[in-house]
Amino acid sequence: MTAESAGAGSERPGRPGLPERPGRRFTLLMACLLLSSLGNGLCFPFTAIYVSELLGLGSGGASGYFIAMAAASFAAALVGGPLADRAGPHRVGALGGLALGVGYALLAPAGATPLVLASGACVGVGFGLFYAAVVGVVDAAVPERLRRTAFTVRHIVNNVGIGAGSVIGGLALHGAGTPAATLRWLYVANAAAALPLVAVVWALRPRTGRGAVPRSPDGAGPTYRTLLRTGPMALLVLAQALFAIVGFTQIEATVPLLMHDRMAVTLGWVSAVVAANSFALVALQPLARRWFERLPETASLALGPVLWAAAFGCGLLAAVLGDRGGPTVRYGLLLAFAALFAAGELTYSSAFYPLLLRWSGEAAVGRASALASLAWNLGTASGPPLGLFVIGHTSAAGGWLALAAGAGAAFAVAAVLHRRAAPACVE
Repeated sequence: MTAESAGAGSERPGRPGLPERPGRRFTLLMACLLLSSLGNGLCFPFTAIYVSELLGLGSGGASGYFIAMAAASFAAALVGGPLADRAGPHRVGALGGLALGVGYALLAPAGATPLVLASGACVGVGFGLFYAAVVGVVDAAVPERLRRTAFTVRHIVNNVGIGAGSVIGGLALHGAGTPAATLRWLYVANAAAALPLVAVVWALRPRTGRGAVPRSPDGAGPTYRTLLRTGPMALLVLAQALFAIVGFTQIEATVPLLMHDRMAVTLGWVSAVVAANSFALVALQPLARRWFERLPETASLALGPVLWAAAFGCGLLAAVLGDRGGPTVRYGLLLAFAALFAAGELTYSSAFYPLLLRWSGEAAVGRASALASLAWNLGTASGPPLGLFVIGHTSAAGGWLALAAGAGAAFAVAAVLHRRAAPACVE
């Protein structure tokens, strides 16, 4: 072990009987990630409104922004994966964070389509590079034995930051006499919030180690094709896309509309259910560490969609009962949905990225992260239209049943992954 890797992995042992915790480097990284996520939350819900209405560029301008962002993110992820493997994830992650800051800063003075498109492209490059590197960056901040805890905490921090930022942004815009001017300052704040993360990521050097994936004959390192042919990696990437399609995008896009339009749930209660999901992530994390992390990683990954199916089942029961069970039962079931869905998120976050690291090896973690990012982008692009199409053509009960069926499909892939993992994984 080198001095550098020892510095990245050494932690003070906890007191007897208490769980070991990540050290100061990880804590600092998560604090800066929280600040950056909070900055993203300040503006994220309002970008389409800002570009189309407040800047007067219409739906075409807003569409152009998001198309430029998606295309640039796709290209940057493909380039960023091999670059992170060669140059180090800390360099690529810092460059991605810097591009995000520049992109958000460009949107503040924007008034015409060219600058809006440039902002979208820059933000897309930032996301593509950052998410191709973030797995290696987080891994550099903790010893291997704490990977599962680290990625669980990272998932919670990211969600809590975006949620808190959205609330702050909404309060700042509430009653603002000039909402466009207020949003310009929020984009400046968003850009500034990325800078501490850039500095901390740059300082996190990766641990050295031999990768589990064989290098190509020309010595250039494992290719995307080599990586996908190694063990069950292709199934893991497919699972990532499915988890985004049937899970994460549905609670963000489909479930609120399903509750409001098909079940006549008030906007206040829709907000309460979404907030309960965020609070449950924080409250359940200690329990998740104590129980979920005792499972093999592949079993934990498969447990996620099982919990999601149970969560959707609570929504189904609330829809079937309607007002017959009274408001206590109805809203209690919806809150149970939020808590069970959060538990499924935690089993995913504690297992997916540690598996990705173990099966890719440190020599290919950048490429593996890029593949996971591309799968996630595919899922987040296709999930909401699919979910909205389903609930637009079914009853409330049919919508919840369809969501549960989607969770079943994700479980089927995860179960196959679990069966293949033991003989296929190279330790």
